[in-house]
Amino acid sequence: MWRNEKYETVPLDVKGIDEDNSKGTRDSLYPQAALRKAQQGNERPKDPKLWPYFQDGLRRIDYVLTYHVQKPQSTRKQSAKSCLCFKFRRERSSPPVHEDPELAAQEQRLDYHEDDQRLRREEFEENLREMGLEMEREEGNKIPGVGFLKIHAPWEVLCREAEFMKLKMPTFKKYKVSHGSSIVEKVNMFVQKVTATLQPKVGENRDVILILSLQILCEEWASYSIFYKYQPIGLIRKYFGEKVGLYFAWLGVYTQMLIPAAIVGVIVFLYGCVTVEDNIPSMEVCDERNNITMCPICDRVCSYWKLVTACGTARASHLFDNAATVFFAIFMALWATMFMEHWKRRQMRLNYIWDLTSFEDAEVSHEENVKLTCRDRMPAYMTIIVMMICVTLAIVFGVVLYRVSIMTALHMSSTPSFRTNIRATVKTTAAIINLIIIIIMDEVYGAIARWLTIMEVPKTDKSFEERLIFKTFILKFANAFTPIVYLAFFRGRIIGRPGKYIYVMGSYRMEECAHAGCLMELCIQLCITMLGKQLIQNNLFEIGVPKLKKMLRQRKIDKKHQEELDKTLHRHEKDHFLGPFVGLNPEYMEMIIQFGMVTLFVASFPLAPLFALLNNIIEIRLDAKKFVTELRRPIAVRAKDIGIWYTLLRGLSKVAVIVNAFVISFTSDFIPRLVYQYMYSPDGTLHGFVNHTLSYFNVSHFQPGTEPTESMHLGYKVEVCRYKDYRDPPWSDTPYEFSRQFWAILAARLAFVIVFQNVVMLMSDFVDWLIPDIPKDISIQIHNERNLIVELFMKQEQGKKYRNTIGDPSPHTRSDPSAAREAVTRSIPGPQYSSVTCSNRMERL
Repeated sequence: MWRNEKYETVPLDVKGIDEDNSKGTRDSLYPQAALRKAQQGNERPKDPKLWPYFQDGLRRIDYVLTYHVQKPQSTRKQSAKSCLCFKFRRERSSPPVHEDPELAAQEQRLDYHEDDQRLRREEFEENLREMGLEMEREEGNKIPGVGFLKIHAPWEVLCREAEFMKLKMPTFKKYKVSHGSSIVEKVNMFVQKVTATLQPKVGENRDVILILSLQILCEEWASYSIFYKYQPIGLIRKYFGEKVGLYFAWLGVYTQMLIPAAIVGVIVFLYGCVTVEDNIPSMEVCDERNNITMCPICDRVCSYWKLVTACGTARASHLFDNAATVFFAIFMALWATMFMEHWKRRQMRLNYIWDLTSFEDAEVSHEENVKLTCRDRMPAYMTIIVMMICVTLAIVFGVVLYRVSIMTALHMSSTPSFRTNIRATVKTTAAIINLIIIIIMDEVYGAIARWLTIMEVPKTDKSFEERLIFKTFILKFANAFTPIVYLAFFRGRIIGRPGKYIYVMGSYRMEECAHAGCLMELCIQLCITMLGKQLIQNNLFEIGVPKLKKMLRQRKIDKKHQEELDKTLHRHEKDHFLGPFVGLNPEYMEMIIQFGMVTLFVASFPLAPLFALLNNIIEIRLDAKKFVTELRRPIAVRAKDIGIWYTLLRGLSKVAVIVNAFVISFTSDFIPRLVYQYMYSPDGTLHGFVNHTLSYFNVSHFQPGTEPTESMHLGYKVEVCRYKDYRDPPWSDTPYEFSRQFWAILAARLAFVIVFQNVVMLMSDFVDWLIPDIPKDISIQIHNERNLIVELFMKQEQGKKYRNTIGDPSPHTRSDPSAAREAVTRSIPGPQYSSVTCSNRMERL
């Protein structure tokens, strides 16, 4: 057997042991003294089938490890006996038996692998025994191919590890609660005595408490019918640990803060609905008297068209592109800051309640101490980065080609129904394709991020997790937002002009936006991506995948014995069929991506907070049901914050200000409307704005082979068509060059970006400075408790000095420790503190 003198654990990928912390096997401790007392007959052993105990019914199971064996134990013994008989027959010169060489080599490899795994498990178990843990093994009894290693931690081992972990103990072992003498307090004491149990000294059974906690979580948390109730954060923390409790507390705060954002977003949307009839630009587009002929949107197969046909798109764009969207963008920037501050205050309050204010996370170093230089990592880094850039650009380019080709094919179609809603069909199908690609590439980017992090060889587990989260976030963020960024800032801006369009691959003309702009297409892309990711990738996969894996694990057992096994299986054996806990990173990641969609492009989609709120109401109960019923109980991990996720949230809130500034300035028509109204409008209104945004083009200047084949599609010969741009007319001295209005609008757009960014960030910083990170009552309590602890220790030191000066205490005080303590207390000057406050603090300690 291999020996490991430093208690180094065997890596999970080679030792074949999966951590399976079965439900109900973590919280309770069974003191060694109580075990000896039970063995003497003073306590009745419990049935291991009903309670998580060893076969003796006395030692409690604190942890369960599962491992997979290649063959059941009986089969291996039978194969060993057959091997001995075969060897004996060969020694008696029996005729040789011809064996298949490939089958024999495969069995030899399997046996060697199984023996290697068994030796490593034995080494691991021996290390646990040397540390003082007690174990019991169950292998292949009821579940074929699965072994269980039950671990019990004696009281002495727990005390020793508590010293190593520096867990705090109460300041005093005994304390006295002083009650008041008022009538109200005496009546209250009498009511408490009457309503108390008849046997107050009988302790509560921790197994019953654990079962009741799980039952309460099922009824009061993991149920869709109680979505309106607050989460039992204290019970979640008690059952799953602080790290899981902080996640659900953060998710609850985030969902709660989405309520005002959703209300304001709905008001902004309703404002657009109410004012759509009074919007002058959309009224001019829908006015048939204008008779504006537009240039073709594609070469040859597309013909001239009337501007009035874009009436529906112009009216729909006003719902999201109006004056209220600027106010909503400012509001959401301040909302993000207030959400950050509210969470910091909530987190500090939870740290105080859970006694985590002085908690320090000790980083665990990896066994490997491999140092890689920048030269070692650079080739792999550059290869992956270049490949990811190429893949992302290829995906965007592929969707662009799809749009262009489908639009051309629909224009060439002879079916009238296909040619009526060409733009809506292309927009919707392209958004769905983007959604499918995003879902697929999310899994690919997650695997690549893990591979890159492993190549870095981080020194600690915390460093490994932070680097993995950062890389995964960057790749998945780029995957989700690249199509949106293209629609917001690039589409329709690099197309050229009629007669001199920009072509890709020689024949594909770059697509252009509708007359109302690309804001409507951006809204459709955001809506489909947000709803699709939340409903399909997040919710449907979270429900379907664990149930499918659980069903596949149960199918390995014969259906005839399924009901019998359900009655005879122990609790940890039933929990083996549950899904493994893979961590909180996927849960955080989907919420961070959602937070980005809510804040980054909220100026183009004010209903995003409402959709996020509805999704999160379901998400909380869905995650709760998954944690309680579908997953194995995770390892309890102490944590005082959400880690690097808070830094990512802060970064997104800052980037959101810049992105919304560019969306309002360059994607929407807010700045062109302001410039026209205050610089070029004769009456100070928006009358004539649509004609101001359209330039002229002489159809005789089309490049050969690009002019429309059906020039008489409108019933008359077109000589001049219009297109949306700010260029000089063909009869000017500088035909088709950017006009003076273009440069004025560009300057106004850049000025708006600078002013908006600085003003909003200044307001956000002011709100951040105005709201303290620590609530005032918590700060006062922490300060008072620190002073109280100092005063208690000072009293103890002064009491020691006083006893040393007066010698031995009197016989009366020697026999009565409480009298001695009162005598020492009376002799020490200083303020007197209530023992009730001390007891409350000691309960938290």
